Amino acid sequence: MKFSDQEQTLLRILQGNAALSLAELAEQSGMATSTVWRKMQEFENIGLLKGRVALLDPAKADTRLCVFATVRLADHAEASIAGFATIIRSHPEIMEAHAISGTADYILKIRCKDVEAYEAFMTHTLLRSPLVKSVVSSFSLKELKYTTALPL
Repeated sequence: MKFSDQEQTLLRILQGNAALSLAELAEQSGMATSTVWRKMQEFENIGLLKGRVALLDPAKADTRLCVFATVRLADHAEASIAGFATIIRSHPEIMEAHAISGTADYILKIRCKDVEAYEAFMTHTLLRSPLVKSVVSSFSLKELKYTTALPL
């Protein structure tokens, strides 16, 4: 999708702070308030603007531990893939899940309080599932970059 320079500016501003008022968005983007309102409606209607959220500090929310777990499924039948997707969606600890190429089938980004909480989650949820063949966990030692803003 192609965006005008003003649309790109508006989208960058929104990605930085979606709580701004229409007037503030208009001022910062150099657009009229009515134009900003119309653009916001367009972005929502085409599904580009999917929602507006508050980003929490993981340490203050007591989910400091970040784990990247690669998962291999026991088989690749459609029912197994659908069942694994159900597991993923039903556990809020799993922040992201991606089907990947290579030796694993999926990579999961998981947030927990600590190693003990992760061990319990992995043991009682992932490894108990007959759909899962193996899990390899990597613990984030230090976050070098985190953003939710897409490059425009």
